[in-house]
Amino acid sequence: MDLRKIKKLIELLEESELAEIEIHEGEESVRLIRHHAQQAAAQAAQIPVSAPAPQQPAAQAQQGDERRAGGPDEEEGSSLPEGEIVRSPMVGTFYSSPNPESDAFVSVGSKVSSGDTLCLVEAMKMFNQIEAEFGGEVVAVLVEDGQPVEFEEPLFVIRKA
Repeated sequence: MDLRKIKKLIELLEESELAEIEIHEGEESVRLIRHHAQQAAAQAAQIPVSAPAPQQPAAQAQQGDERRAGGPDEEEGSSLPEGEIVRSPMVGTFYSSPNPESDAFVSVGSKVSSGDTLCLVEAMKMFNQIEAEFGGEVVAVLVEDGQPVEFEEPLFVIRKA
């Protein structure tokens, strides 16, 4: 299923009062479920915790919180080069190449055209191609191979041609 269709479904779910959307297209299907804050809190209270979460240093925790909250990295652009940010359309695992033996789809300095594959994001055992929506030059790769990514997390910075 085309990523643009999935993005549109996400937008429709966010704009509506629906809690769930499920679409079937041939052998492919997509199911989107919206969890409200109250539901998530109730579910979290029911999940038994067997071991404490690993502690991360305060500086790393603060930096991660700022990045997720649209902190200085995105707002001021202090550490990101000039250009358009390409964000992950889903939660998953980032892969820079089709397999470990292959070269990365793109790297810093690569010229890309609209529709070129930038990376793969694996979600629920499916590899989804993330394509450039415009042409330009890759000026930053913000994620390392094999790293988990969040929805809307910045992946690349591309300077439009």
